[in-house]
Amino acid sequence: MTLKVCLAGATGWAGSELARGIAASADLRLVAAVSRRHAGQPLGAALGDAAIAAPVFAGAAEALATPCDVFVEYTHPDTALANVLAALEHGAHVVVGTSGLGDADYAQIDAVARERGRGVLACGNFALTAVLLIKFSEMAAKILPQWEIIDYAYAGKPDAPSGTVRELAMRMGKVRQPRLEVPLEETRGLREARGGTLAGSQVHAVRLPGFVLGAETIFGLPDQTLSIRHNAGGSAKPYVDGALLAIRKVPALVGLHRGLDAVLEF
Repeated sequence: MTLKVCLAGATGWAGSELARGIAASADLRLVAAVSRRHAGQPLGAALGDAAIAAPVFAGAAEALATPCDVFVEYTHPDTALANVLAALEHGAHVVVGTSGLGDADYAQIDAVARERGRGVLACGNFALTAVLLIKFSEMAAKILPQWEIIDYAYAGKPDAPSGTVRELAMRMGKVRQPRLEVPLEETRGLREARGGTLAGSQVHAVRLPGFVLGAETIFGLPDQTLSIRHNAGGSAKPYVDGALLAIRKVPALVGLHRGLDAVLEF
């Protein structure tokens, strides 16, 4: 069976590589794409690959007029929620790669997905090393009671923390709440220096040139520490294999599922 895919954000940094990956897959067919800058032309014209003939639309609503099995959301936090809900209303399963959606957004998405009998697979990061960072951090949190999280990204990334770190903190918070030696309200000096609290974890976001995307969990015990860190380079290629896997697996799901490891076997 060939899955028909609509890709929102098809000309972006990650979306363009994914579009090429879909086009090269015999079991997937790219039937529509979303890109405001390149609307009205074939996607191949924007990507420099004449073999990719999918039409480009300015918005998700127009693109979803073309029936698809799976809608991939790779745009911007400001439009992601509306795009996902529109796709579900049109009967598509959804893969979410956009970061910046919050717990309330995902609760709404889950409710609509279950009502429609459709699956949503939301992945803060499709890179396999990022998936393992989250899985290994969950395992360590069962044994080590204290940790903090560092979120690394390029200077221009507007959302903080990243989708990867949001997912990481959420998943670790379900294992247990980390112990703080000094309660935050008893901090002397600049309270903000202790970072933000997300699902019980203290998160520190670094936004500087020289970074692309990365995340680190630091665990501590007396006289010993453990660091688990994922770093991404400047290419979007590491995300393609994971995103293709998500596209193939999401039709078997109902409701919201967080993290690529939801469809991996360990």
